[in-house]
Amino acid sequence: MHTLEKSSIFALNILFYTMMKKAIVIGASSGIGLEVARLLKQKGWTVGAAARRVERLSEFDYAAQIDVNDEDAGRQLIELAEKIGGMDLYFHASGIGRQNRELQEDIELQTVQTNGMGFTRMVGTAYRYMAEHDGGHIAVISSIAGTKGLGPAPSYSATKAFQNTYIQSLEQLANARRLNIRFTDIRPGFVATDLLGDDPYPMLLDKTDVARDIVSSIEKCRHVRIIDWRWRAVTWFWRRIPRFVWRRLSLSLAVLASL
Repeated sequence: MHTLEKSSIFALNILFYTMMKKAIVIGASSGIGLEVARLLKQKGWTVGAAARRVERLSEFDYAAQIDVNDEDAGRQLIELAEKIGGMDLYFHASGIGRQNRELQEDIELQTVQTNGMGFTRMVGTAYRYMAEHDGGHIAVISSIAGTKGLGPAPSYSATKAFQNTYIQSLEQLANARRLNIRFTDIRPGFVATDLLGDDPYPMLLDKTDVARDIVSSIEKCRHVRIIDWRWRAVTWFWRRIPRFVWRRLSLSLAVLASL
């Protein structure tokens, strides 16, 4: 790409984000979602913060109680968008995940419900809204866990791979329809939040640092962002392990991370 073309794209991105000032963050009551919502607010965005636990959203001017597993959640998202005057950015930080070596049915099904059905419901609603309102930006937190099937967390790993592919598919669809919708797939390594519980995880990331990287990635219109450099190296190696080798591995996540 020529320098002039790069400069033009950069200028358009700056203009785009100067005009974009209304964001909705789903999963904003804790962890990465809360930190991203705070950063956007500090940067002058009008933020509509949503989560199941609305009592934790008192610091935001606009808040809504939305459970992504509620069949009415899509309508509630649109109502929040109308309340703040639009939805230039949709940021999806809602999700669950646990190690489940015993393959307990309730854990597997709850994970699929939230990370699969709930994710599709909310991202699909945001996409349709933006298709009818001159575009916008959809950014989601998936995970490096979608890179390969991880035995200790089957449904979590599978649903994250689903999210990776779904966002890629929507990006292709939007381009085919010539819609002005941008996408950013955020794939962090393990982040020190309440989601991880007491299970041991390697190379934990700080949630504030991750949030800064996410906002920067959104501003730069990155398509896929793996956080941080250590996890970029890990996933690079994971992708190159042959399937016949990978499926025979019987290792903990800590050992897998060191490969």
